[in-house]
Amino acid sequence: MTKFSGVYVAIVTPFTEEYEVDYERLTELCNWLIEEGVDGLVPSGSLGEYATFTVEERAKLIDTVIEGAAGRVPVVVGTGAPSTQLAVKWASYAKEKGAAGIMALPPINYRPLQNEVIAHYEALNEVGIPIIAYNNPLDYPVDLTPDVLATLSKLENVVAVKEFSGDIRRVSDILAKTDLEVMIGVDDLAVEGPLMGATGWIAGVPNALPRECVELFNLAREGKVEEAKKRYSRLLPLFHYDSNPQLVQSIKYMMELANKPVGPTRPPRLPLANEVYKDIKKAFDLAVKTVHQ
Repeated sequence: MTKFSGVYVAIVTPFTEEYEVDYERLTELCNWLIEEGVDGLVPSGSLGEYATFTVEERAKLIDTVIEGAAGRVPVVVGTGAPSTQLAVKWASYAKEKGAAGIMALPPINYRPLQNEVIAHYEALNEVGIPIIAYNNPLDYPVDLTPDVLATLSKLENVVAVKEFSGDIRRVSDILAKTDLEVMIGVDDLAVEGPLMGATGWIAGVPNALPRECVELFNLAREGKVEEAKKRYSRLLPLFHYDSNPQLVQSIKYMMELANKPVGPTRPPRLPLANEVYKDIKKAFDLAVKTVHQ
């Protein structure tokens, strides 16, 4: 039995035009995503702009998502922080509030030694909540290779990995060397991942197209390759934006196109060039047209 299977949405954070967290809209977003069939919610991650929050905002955001989910789907809380002490604090807070688990980055402020990475996860392990290790060597200085994950998997509470390297070969290697569940972290491996054995997807674009993305992932998990490929080929141009540093602006714009506006991104993230928005709209229109045919 897998603990974290299916499509978990790395939920965006709605803001007002004054850049205040819109908690009411966040609750509405949680309800809509659950009604559309997603399997879990992941607040306080990179896509959720966690690094821009005050302590009070982050705590209230976690509370809001857990209360909004109301036990209907699991909530996995992002614990990214500039120190191990702070990451442990957020892990403890998530456990106290009833989260199903945490999504935990390694140290993010510098390139740590391997023993420092291990010690970081050992401290999180002591909290006593299931851990999804978050490997994102594209944006952070640590690469949780299959060999490193083999060491981490010996910790009682490290049960899964969000694999964001973009290298599909990692899925097979991780499954061969560990007993961890693999959750694909890049949207443009949403079909390849489950075909190679990933049982979960921590996803960005499903903020805007949840039902369509859940259906696609399930087709791939069920081995319905031809049907999955047909849908995937049209959704893929949209998915590529999830692997771009400007993914937050891009996905928030997709939500506007889906009639689920969530406001701006907080600086230093600024609006994108008009040409980029035109390209996103073109990809979005193609995706919507395809899945509704």
